[in-house]
Amino acid sequence: MLRKTLVRHPAFSYFALTFAISWGGILAIVGPTNVFASKEVFLSYVWVPPLVLGPTIAGLVMTAVVGGRRGLREFRKRLFAWRVSARWYAAALLIAPLYYVATSFVLSIGSPELLPNIVTADDKASLLVQGIIVALSAGIFEELGWTGFATPTLLRRHSPLATGFILGFLWGVWHVLPETLGARAFEFMPYLALQLVMVVVGLTAFRILMVWVYERTQSLLIGILMHTSLTASLMLLQPQVTGKSLLVTGGILDLVPWLIVVAVALFTHRPLWTAGGQHA
Repeated sequence: MLRKTLVRHPAFSYFALTFAISWGGILAIVGPTNVFASKEVFLSYVWVPPLVLGPTIAGLVMTAVVGGRRGLREFRKRLFAWRVSARWYAAALLIAPLYYVATSFVLSIGSPELLPNIVTADDKASLLVQGIIVALSAGIFEELGWTGFATPTLLRRHSPLATGFILGFLWGVWHVLPETLGARAFEFMPYLALQLVMVVVGLTAFRILMVWVYERTQSLLIGILMHTSLTASLMLLQPQVTGKSLLVTGGILDLVPWLIVVAVALFTHRPLWTAGGQHA
């Protein structure tokens, strides 16, 4: 009975399982009464393993349940699909850092503290190592679910644009709990509601771009690299500010991807709202 339900509603089942593992695991560790955790609790990162394992476990379980051995073989094929055009590697690796750097340097004209974090940090080596580790962890573990299962499942019924909107919105909402945990650490408690909205807005736009790249490459590996690039940019290139300054700079960085989405929608050969076609 349970298997039939999972097979009949694969996308819904994936999202429900992901949220249950990620949010349930976080709340079990920090306690439901400590959602607005202290800075020390947030920076201990004890909540990270259940967060990133949610999409991984849900993606692999749903792939096995829905697709069986054939589905797992196809999943592996997409994971190691590296023979794609160089332009897609460029898109996956460069979109996020280019707009992070450009935005930070423009903002820094008014205030030097808004230069990229890697420029202003005292211990650049430690920041670089931490950024790479966090980025790879997020990219690999999250995308085994979001791109490995959810994206192709939604693309069977929706255009890349609609898939990006659905997946991006839920991906953004999935970040609401960890963002709430970090509210005290980054001193944006008075602006928490607006901060959460902007996170969802920004991640929705970037996920649309990720779906666009995946739909044309069918490569889970490229999806992992694109997510890794985004997280690395967040860690290394976003200005290291807190409070209202974080809200403003983060808000601008969350809106810029929408300009890229508009450009892709207007100027690519095959529009985002059109499904099917050749992959390159």
